[in-house]
Amino acid sequence: MLQMGEDLMCYSSLFLLVLLGTRSPSVASLLTVSMFVFITMFRFAPLPAEQAGKVLRPRASVGRVLVVAHRGGGHDAPENTLSAIREASRNGAGAVQLDLRFTADGVAVLMHDETVDRTTNGSGRLSKLRFAQIRTLDAAARHRLKDKFSVEMVPTLQEAVEECLKHQLTIFFGVRGDPEKAASALHHLYKKYPGLHNSSIVSSFEPKVIYKMRQTDPSVVTALSHQPWRFSQVENGTDQNKSRWGQIWSAILDVVLDWAHHHVLWRLCGISAILVHKDSISLDYVQFWAQRSVEVVGWTVNSAVEKEFYQNVLKIGYLTECLLEDC
Repeated sequence: MLQMGEDLMCYSSLFLLVLLGTRSPSVASLLTVSMFVFITMFRFAPLPAEQAGKVLRPRASVGRVLVVAHRGGGHDAPENTLSAIREASRNGAGAVQLDLRFTADGVAVLMHDETVDRTTNGSGRLSKLRFAQIRTLDAAARHRLKDKFSVEMVPTLQEAVEECLKHQLTIFFGVRGDPEKAASALHHLYKKYPGLHNSSIVSSFEPKVIYKMRQTDPSVVTALSHQPWRFSQVENGTDQNKSRWGQIWSAILDVVLDWAHHHVLWRLCGISAILVHKDSISLDYVQFWAQRSVEVVGWTVNSAVEKEFYQNVLKIGYLTECLLEDC
């Protein structure tokens, strides 16, 4: 009944929006019917709740929510490194979130940014550097605890997965673009380590990445990442665009994208979870997704007060950069 009512509202909203824009009932009807047929034919069925639950609410977290070390816990150790994974395990994390990108010669490595400048002693775009060049860089060079961790190599995706499996950590793969490459690289790992189907989740801000992953392996648990007002505002709430028209169009794009995430994209991809910026999450928001059998995971929750709120009030998993202190 919920889904039927939501579908009716979704398609009615689309019809009215197109009608207002085109002033043509026939065009509005055609586009609405086309959208209905497309979603019906090409959407992926969500995975069984039991499988998603093994990833998002593992037994290790019974009685408490799943705590995910964001980028391995970038405050406690150099982000996206093997040391960060080991440190996260020692500090009580139940999972780690790792960022996936590719070098110029197609090697899957852990890196959040498009460039290596912020986290290493090198410079340049990762996609323009070969793996042999990346391997010479120190991923701890700019970290606040660089003296403690000495030299850290940028790890390959496989090295990171093996380290996580060794420490029995759930993995949140954060894919940073390259849908085809990412799906292929991850599919290879899921075939090599079948247990990953019950101990990992693939997430991305790009719906195309998630859809491609479900095409490649329909049994992989997936999540969409979402940040409201992502195009029109920076994190402190100020406008990204200086021109008035730029602000208007980016705001419109944000509204459309937000509507699509909550009414179309999640169903099309058959996701099991949605990763949302912490400032947008409330009890009502968690309930909204619970009615759709989708788990909410918050990011990035770093203060002690926020963590207590997530653990005792919202009772949902969250990503954090610091496991030992209030940062």
